[in-house]
Order: sequence, then C-alpha cells, then structure tokens
Amino acid sequence: RGKRTMKNVSKLFMKTGKGGGDDKGKGSESAGVVPEAAPAADGSEEGAERKDDGELVRSQSYLDFLASLTGASISRDSTEIPNPSTPTASANRSLGSAPSILFPHMEYVNHFAVDIGGSLVKLVYFSQEGKGGSGRYDRQGGRLHFVKFESSRLPQLFDFIQSKGMHILEGGTKGMKPIVKATGGGAYKNVEDFKNILGLELEKVDEMESLVTGTNFLLSNLQDEGFTFWKGQKDYISIQNDKSDLFPYLLVNIGSGVSYLKVDGPDQYERVSGTSLGGGTFWGLGRLLTGCKTFDELLELSTHGDNSAVDMLVGDIYGGLDYEKIGLEATTIASSFGKILMNEEKSLKDYNPKDIGLALCRMISYNIAQIAYLNAKRYNLKRIFFGGFFIRGHPFTMQTLSYAINFWSKGEMRALFLRHEGFLGALGAFLMYEEGASSTIIRNLSERRDSRANFVERFTVGRHYSPSGEVKPRGKLERTHSEKSWVEKFMEVGRQSAGMAKGARGDAAASRDPSSATDYLTGVSEYDLWGAETNYLSSGLDVGVLHVDPSLYQFPLLVDPASYEPSVVDISKDEEQRSYWIGVLDKQIPATCEKALASQGESEEAQQKCDAFKWMFGSHLEKLLREPQVYGKFGLCEILEMREECLRECGFKDTYIVNKESENAAALKVLPDLLAELDAMDESARLLSLIEGVLAGNIFDWGSQACVELYKNGTILEIYKQARSNLKSRPWRVDTFDDFRSQMLRQTETNQRYRRAIMFVDNSGADIVLGMIPLVRELLKRGTEVVLAANSLPALNDITASELLPLMKQAGKFCEVIRGGLETARDLYKESRGVLPDVQPLSPTSPAYSPLYIIQNGQGGPCLNLRRVSHDLAVAAKGADLVVLEGMGRSIHSNYNTKFMCDTLKLAMVKNRVLAETIFNGEIYDCVCLFEKAEA
Repeated sequence: RGKRTMKNVSKLFMKTGKGGGDDKGKGSESAGVVPEAAPAADGSEEGAERKDDGELVRSQSYLDFLASLTGASISRDSTEIPNPSTPTASANRSLGSAPSILFPHMEYVNHFAVDIGGSLVKLVYFSQEGKGGSGRYDRQGGRLHFVKFESSRLPQLFDFIQSKGMHILEGGTKGMKPIVKATGGGAYKNVEDFKNILGLELEKVDEMESLVTGTNFLLSNLQDEGFTFWKGQKDYISIQNDKSDLFPYLLVNIGSGVSYLKVDGPDQYERVSGTSLGGGTFWGLGRLLTGCKTFDELLELSTHGDNSAVDMLVGDIYGGLDYEKIGLEATTIASSFGKILMNEEKSLKDYNPKDIGLALCRMISYNIAQIAYLNAKRYNLKRIFFGGFFIRGHPFTMQTLSYAINFWSKGEMRALFLRHEGFLGALGAFLMYEEGASSTIIRNLSERRDSRANFVERFTVGRHYSPSGEVKPRGKLERTHSEKSWVEKFMEVGRQSAGMAKGARGDAAASRDPSSATDYLTGVSEYDLWGAETNYLSSGLDVGVLHVDPSLYQFPLLVDPASYEPSVVDISKDEEQRSYWIGVLDKQIPATCEKALASQGESEEAQQKCDAFKWMFGSHLEKLLREPQVYGKFGLCEILEMREECLRECGFKDTYIVNKESENAAALKVLPDLLAELDAMDESARLLSLIEGVLAGNIFDWGSQACVELYKNGTILEIYKQARSNLKSRPWRVDTFDDFRSQMLRQTETNQRYRRAIMFVDNSGADIVLGMIPLVRELLKRGTEVVLAANSLPALNDITASELLPLMKQAGKFCEVIRGGLETARDLYKESRGVLPDVQPLSPTSPAYSPLYIIQNGQGGPCLNLRRVSHDLAVAAKGADLVVLEGMGRSIHSNYNTKFMCDTLKLAMVKNRVLAETIFNGEIYDCVCLFEKAEA
C-alpha cells in the first residue's frame, strides 16, 4: 500500500501560480490556479469600488463586513470552491483550500496538520504575512511553523488554533465542514473534540506514509537535518542536494512498538521488520519497577543509574576478565537483569530505581539497534535513521542507540538522528494535502535541483502580533495589559517562560509553571515566542521556523556546491573560537542598541524594542555557548545574520541608516578629485592605486570594534586619508596583486576584456564611494559588463541594493562612464522585458558604454552565503568570468577558501586580531588581495 499511495502523492508535484516550482519563476495557470488580480493604475484592485475618501470597498459577504469593522482584509486562496449544489461537490473541504481573514499585524494561516500522539501533539502550519494596509501577501513564499503541545492539555492546542484563525473556513456554504489532515492515535481518539470545539473534521492519514513523506522532505531540503551523536557531540552529515545520495536508507520508528522501514525513493517504502519491544515496553516496565509517572521522568532517572548492579556482565561470568577469544570486554552485558538471579535473597525494594531504569533503557535500546543493524546488512543499506517517541531528542537515548549500532557493526555503521524527528508525521501529513496552494508550492520547490536554497531555517522568536495592531505610547501610570505594546508583552512572556527576571541574560528567577497557566497573555503566546518545541529556553529553540522562499537559488559558479561551507571559522566545534566570538558579540550589544535607538529617534517605544533585542539576542548567545550545535551546523556567519534578524524582529529595519547617509554624502564630495588623480596615472600605477583604495576604504566597518574606536576620533575623510597613508607596505599578508595586474595588462595588450564581472560590495561611505566605485569605473572603461550585488536587507553599515542605485546615480553626475553604464543597463532591461540580459557580444552596434547592473544578492547579514542568492544574481552568473568579493564579511569570515569556476579577486582589510591570527597568522589591519584563476 505504501508504494501505491506514495506514487499518488508524487503526482501532486505540479506547477502552480507564478514561480511555483518553475526554476525561471514562471508557472502554469492550467492547474486551476487563479492569478492575483493586477493592481489598477491608482493602486486599487481590479473590480473593486472606491469611495470618495479612497477606502477600498469589497463584496459584502458576512466576513467582508466583519473585516471592514476590524480593519482586516480577506485573503483568498487560489483554489476554486466547488458549488455544493452540483453532484460533484463535497460536503467537506480541506483547510488547504480555505480563504482566511488577515488581521493587521497577523499572519495569514493557509492550512495545518496535526500528529496526535499519546504524550505530545505536534502541529505544523504554513503562514504568509500581509503586506501594507491592503493585506496583500506573497502567495509564493511563507513560513512553515512547528509547534508542540502536551496531549493532556488539549485546550491549549484549541486556544492556539483559534488565536491564529486556523479553523475558519470562509467562502463555503452551510453544511460544508473544513477538513484537517491528522495522524497518530489521537486522530481516532479525539475526533469529537475537534468537531465540537473547533468545527473541524479530522481526516486520518496513514501513519507510516506520513512519517516517510516528512523524513524524505527534511533530508532532501534541509542542510543540517541528519546527525550522529557520540559522547555528547553532534556531527551533522552531508547528503547531496540532488537526492541521489539519500536512498536507500532504513528508518526506525520507535513508538510503543518498533517499525523498520526500508525507504528506496521519494515514493517507495516498505516495512521490512518490527518488534513489540519498544518505547511502550520501556515505559510500561519502568512504571511497574520504578514508580515513575512519566516517560521523561523515567528517562531522567535512568541517566543517574549504574546498570552493573542489575545486569549480568561478561566480567561477572569470567572473574572480572574479558572474554578475549571472542572479543568481549568484561563490561559487556551478558544478560540484561541477569545479576538479579545471583542475589536471590533480594527483592525489588532492595534495588535502586535508577539502576533499574538504566538497565531497562539499555536492554530495549540494544535490542532495537541489533535488529536495525541486521536489516541494514540484509538489504545493503548504508544509513540507519532513528526517530519516534522514544528518541525525543534526548541525549541519553541517542547515545545508547549510537553505542549499540557501533558495537553490533564493529564500528562500520553509525546511528543517525533527525533534528525535526518529533514533527515527521505532522509534516508528512501537511504535505499530503491534495488541494491548497501552500502544500503544493512546498512540494514543487522540493523537486528543484537546488531546493535547499528555498528552505531557510531561522531561529528568532517568530512573528509577534497584537490584535489591535496599534502600539500606544506608555504613560507615567501603570497601564492595563491590553494597553501594552507587543514588545512589552514579549518581554513579559519571554522572561516568565524562560525563568528570567530581567534584561538580556539577566539573573535567573523562579521558573514559570506551565500547568498553572491555562490562559496565556493576550496578543502574544509563548508559542509565538519560541516558534516550536517547549515553553522553556533551556530546552526549546532547537527547531526554528522554516522560511519558504522560491526566489532564492544556489550560486551557479561554485566549483563544489556539495561541500560548500560559507563560514571559515567553525565555532560549533572549536570551543576557544566559540567563547571568543560569542563574547565579542555579547559586548557589542550595548553599542548596537545605541545605534538602533538613534535610528528611531530615541523614543520610549524604541527603548522598549532595544530591551527586547538585548534579551532576545543575548538569550541566543547564551544558548549557543551552552549547546553549540543546538541550531545545526551554526557558524559565525549564521550568528552574525541572526543578530540582524533579531533586530528586524524587534522592529529595527535599518539601525545604521543615519551613519550611512552622512558617510555617503561626505565621500561623494571628494570622488571627482579622486577620479581625476586616477586618470592622470599610467595603467600599472592606476591598478595598484585602485586596489589600495579598496583596501583603505574597507576600514569603514561598524561591525568591527577597532573601527568603532576610529570613528570616535575623526571624520570619515580624515580616517580614509589616514588609512591610505598608513596602508601596510607590500607584500601584504596575502598578496597576489601582481598576478591580477599581469592579467589586466595582458588583456590590454591583446585587446581582450573580462566579459562580465560580478562584484559583491560591502560598506557604505568611503568603502563603496572611494574604494569600489573607482574599480567599477575601471572595468567599465575596459568594456566589461559590471553587476554590483548588494545586500537585499540592511546589516550594520553595509549598503543595500535599494541604496546603491541612487548613490550610483549621484556618482554618475561626476562620471559619464558610470552614468552611461546605468543608462545602457536600463535600455537592455527594457529590451529583455525586465529580465537581466545575457552578456552582450561586442559589435559595431554595441552601446557606447558597458552596462552597469545593480541587483540584490539575497542576503540580510554582513557575510555571504552562496547556498542561497537572489534569482537576478543566479541569472547574472551566466557568462560571468570574474567575481570580486570585497570586505571582511564576504571574503574572509565567509568564502575565503571557496573556489569558483571563474577568476576571483578577494579584497579586504582584516579588522579583528583573532581572525587574522586564526586564518593566516596575521595581525590587525593586515590586507588581503587574493587573485585566483578559474578552476574547472
């Protein structure tokens, strides 16, 4: 049945809507998808009426009327609703096709699925955020959320579903009931509860099928999903993105009993074995023998035991010695609970419950692992993944299974685990919706060759919402809870749920008892704060929110995409580096808050947001310091990006906006004189001066503490002049400039050129204006097409693409080459109907100036992760034969060791002593000019 049904699921991988699964962003409307109405010239929607005051009037259904009263908007799903009066109409409809109400500052929840187990309910839901007052949203992307609830506290689950409006089915007629996919035992047990309280019909899906579907999706599309666990250390495995490296594998699902599933492909699996001795056996016998009331209590008890007091060991039989002839050590278990027979006078009360718990855990785990190993050998499977209720991410169970697989395989195989193992069934059920745009979009994206670019897991606190959508200024008097802003509510809930009394990483207070809280604070729940897992910071945050973005692609010019790692320093495994960098970032929090506060006028509301950021980011740093691999293979690049994400979550969109504007204006004033000086030089001297200018300009980095001190002691122009004059003499710490200059001079002599250069820019001010713009101009004059790739979102004082275009237009007033390049790019865009054109061949009819394109790079942090870049950047890579990486974040923190299929120039000034010492035994303010020829 599994093979047959999974094939039906695979047929649902169809193209929907614009960009829904087509690599070029073009979809098909033939799948029943109604395209979004194009806005009219005045910004209104097609077919809508507009009142004299400009308010948009929609159709007058009940929910439309409700929306007009609350300020909400109607967000209709793309799937057509069948007419119930027709013979083909169904009395029920899946929430996957249900339109929903989008309230201000809330998420549009498309649909969800649940896995209702004996102890936990796992819920997976997809949301999209409204944009602007109209409530319009991007249908092609969104967020996939993972949330857990205790099965014994179902009212909290129902409250959560109601708070998100997940149960609402708008647009149907009387008698039509919304359907929700469900798996697990509770899908049968709790049918009436969902129907009576929420008005939802549960549609049961096959448990094994949903489990395999969820596992395949995660392993195929997430970079750091599978890992080994040995002596407390996680080691994430690498699986090729083309999925050919994944199958076949053995999936061991340890619930009450155990099922062994051989998975041969996306739509092929079979149950090859099983055992009745599973998690239920461990818990049942554990309750009888130890008196423990919960599974977790039994697990915790067993971690403190000594099984040798209960188990008969090889040494007990052979006088404390190993059985060397057959390779058994004295500590090997010869008989589980066998030592009890050697002490007939003892009864149960004479044994320590901790010892019994450990012996029981090992007996069950070793039996499960042995059967898994034997099946893997029988079917020639190279990987064994363990999941299910018994695992639950608990270090002790993972270590026990890892030891057993290592023992039985004699070190040839390793036990593998999954970060999302608790959500496999719920996720699989979610993906099995046959209607509904969101599940179809996700399935389509997972079929892309480079699908991992489209699924980005983020670990900030998620999207908070306030029912009123209005933030009121705080007065002197204490206000009621309903008057508080979401920031204050976040701080209140966050501190209570994490057991923290004040500010970032403040003193610990008494932990909140979740059992005493049946009604969470209005407007923001603990589940919004932590997105997934439990309500406690110490054990939550392991699973983030999965952002679904169809616009991202893998950078095509990487030589070895499969082994590409952006971060040069792996702080997850290097304890010394981890301690240093987390300490640096922690010390920078006050300075970051100072900039953030200034960017919003130092209002009291901004101060509240700063407090939220301090607590939020500080909590992440504390978590990473204790559990460095809790978020996956988390490098320095990811932490730096997390800081920016936390700022954005707290409402700080661009903390350095004031500095960037003033520094750009100051640098532009001296640009004409600099260009004139360069024009007076011969080619060889000019090339050296250009590179020196880039290196000197790169000193302007608000992310470096050393540079922050420089800012305090001088103006931007004074610092730039000083940097130029004090630039370390050649050879620089990393110096292959002569190779670059020889290449350029050779091209001049042979009348050749680079066809297209992709240049990743860094900071605003002198860095971009006095450093990179002259280098851009030089390449344009040589006939090279230039693509400037800047951040999509603000990070520190890095320039964004939206800021770069007007800046280049300003520079164009002083330089006809830049002005002409922008105009040529504009004309070529028009000819190609808004798509970035291919490299233009040289001909007598070629434009007088080479085009200068300005595009987003798809990044929101100070580093550069080439696993996911913008669509324009991926397109621009076609025909590019030179990549320029400028800045410490993009060419040293990340990508210093990255090899490209075209010539590469990496330029940076190192503004951190430890980084310089770590990478090339250098010192602060060392310069890097690394020119590398293309690799096959």
